[in-house]
Amino acid sequence: MDEFETLTPAKKKEGIVFVISGPSGSGKGTVIGHLKEMYPNLGLAVSATTRDMRPGERDGVEYFFKTREEFERMIRDGEVLEHTVYNGNYYGTLRSEAERILGEGLDLVLEIEVDGAGQIRRLMGDRAVLIMLIAPSGEEQKRRLAGRGTDSEEVIAARVARAYEEIRQAPLYDYVAVNETDKAEECAKDLMAVIRAEHIRSGRMAEYIHDYFPDDGI
Repeated sequence: MDEFETLTPAKKKEGIVFVISGPSGSGKGTVIGHLKEMYPNLGLAVSATTRDMRPGERDGVEYFFKTREEFERMIRDGEVLEHTVYNGNYYGTLRSEAERILGEGLDLVLEIEVDGAGQIRRLMGDRAVLIMLIAPSGEEQKRRLAGRGTDSEEVIAARVARAYEEIRQAPLYDYVAVNETDKAEECAKDLMAVIRAEHIRSGRMAEYIHDYFPDDGI
């Protein structure tokens, strides 16, 4: 049996929400891919969006595709946990998706933007764990955003400025993980350490402690 398969205590009925943010180029997708391989008890929510479906995409697989009217109605009715607007389209996490994953006893990972992370923190408080991924240096951040050098200097400069604005929000997060170049698996192990620690926080172990003193109201 994998050493991570039994992390969630048997008495725990719901998983933990882990929010992972980071600027473009921080390697979130690659790191989360490694994390999924290490820790099977991890669920990724399918996001909803108002952008057009692309060839080969399927509703409910890559995204839940909604009209703008549908998405705005879901926001009003509290059916969207967090959302943002990118290139004129809504993107967000459906409450039903989050509840389904947590109800199955899985931990939920939300790979979302900084503004969405703030919405989750306001909604869930300390029940959500916020983690920011960053490149090892400003120079490396710029190199990753420059990519293959096919974009103009103005476009690259705008990407760098946006990345720096996001990184300035790091103090609002519970953890900051550095994704060293070509070491995404090592970064995933750091995130695994966070998951292990969060599962044995005293507040999450209250039911276990209560069993020692069932008549004391602890």
